[in-house]
Amino acid sequence: MLIAEIFRLAFASLTANKLRSFLTVLGIGVGVFSVIGVMTFINGMRSSVETGLNVLGANSFQVGKYPAFSFSPADWSRYRNRRDLTYAVSSRFKDMIGEDVRVNLELRRGGKAVVYKDRRTNPNVGLRGTDENFITAFNYDVSAGRNLSADDVEYGRPVCLLGNDVVEKIFPGGDAIGKLIRIDGQNFTVVGVLAAKGTFFGGSADNFVMTPITRWLTIYGRQFRSISITVQALSQAELPATQDKAIGVMRLVRGLHPEDSNDFEIFSNESLIEAFNKIADVVAIGSLIISSIALLASGVGVMNIMLVSVTERTKEIGIRKSIGAKKRSILLQFLAEAVALSLIGGFAGVAVGVGGGNAVAMMMHTAITFPWLWAGIGMAVCGGIGVIFGLYPAWKAASLDPIEALRYE
Repeated sequence: MLIAEIFRLAFASLTANKLRSFLTVLGIGVGVFSVIGVMTFINGMRSSVETGLNVLGANSFQVGKYPAFSFSPADWSRYRNRRDLTYAVSSRFKDMIGEDVRVNLELRRGGKAVVYKDRRTNPNVGLRGTDENFITAFNYDVSAGRNLSADDVEYGRPVCLLGNDVVEKIFPGGDAIGKLIRIDGQNFTVVGVLAAKGTFFGGSADNFVMTPITRWLTIYGRQFRSISITVQALSQAELPATQDKAIGVMRLVRGLHPEDSNDFEIFSNESLIEAFNKIADVVAIGSLIISSIALLASGVGVMNIMLVSVTERTKEIGIRKSIGAKKRSILLQFLAEAVALSLIGGFAGVAVGVGGGNAVAMMMHTAITFPWLWAGIGMAVCGGIGVIFGLYPAWKAASLDPIEALRYE
């Protein structure tokens, strides 16, 4: 029998039982979709992570009470019990680390509404208490007006700089310098406007107001406040030495003994990227395990469907064998049916997975990608499932005795 004829009969059998074939394809498609969708999204995140997680300025790292990422409740309990990085401790650290190193101190509070006359923003604006080094520490530029000054911070002046989103909302004409705004009933004079920076994984990086950290502490109090410290080395080559120096200075101002472990965290752009990659790897492995279980169950479903098909078509097999069909032809036909079911399901899973993963990536404003490697692996695995789980039903069909098969009802 010609190969083309064998495959024609195989597809004719599949289309004769549309619902059964569809349900089998659906099971395989769901298994492939679960891993392809996740891998598509993760690949898009990975391709954007070096720029997306580049939240710190060049040659910068942060010192804080908490790490950048942690998913262990026990760890968070331990971090929460650490002493806060108070303003007194942070200011002493800033003074001791040296004039050749830029240090930025920052506190944040979200959910604020900015009011100017009859205009107001939604209550989702962040208010950041910081200092004159903020714009270099976090890669911002001043598009109008001036930056905060050391005197603003020292005297706690009620001045502020606006992010681009806030300016567009309450100063559509763009003339914000010198205007008086209100946040939480407090007046602030606008002395500068920050240039737009864009989005950060789906969230705006321009929806905030910055004011001197001393003013922020006057409004909201100094108790239970842990300051985030950003340190900027002179160059990339100086970064490791500056980190070591920062650890030593912080241990000194915290009063730690030589045998005490650090009760603070240090992380940089590289550590943020490394932490993200670790999380992505865990998610990818979890998705792979789940999809493997789903595909195994789908493979059992393929075998079951093919065994039912062999039983239903026993007489057809007997007639074909009695008129000269070879055992190899029958085995190939049933094997082709199993592989076709698996590959169709795999193709559908890849298509929906890529579409779904990229749809999430678009909402998160990350790169759109096509995971060629994982798509190829997925199709190869589906083909393997068709062969492995379809081989026994195909062998059983090919091994039927033609006389017994003809007598079957």
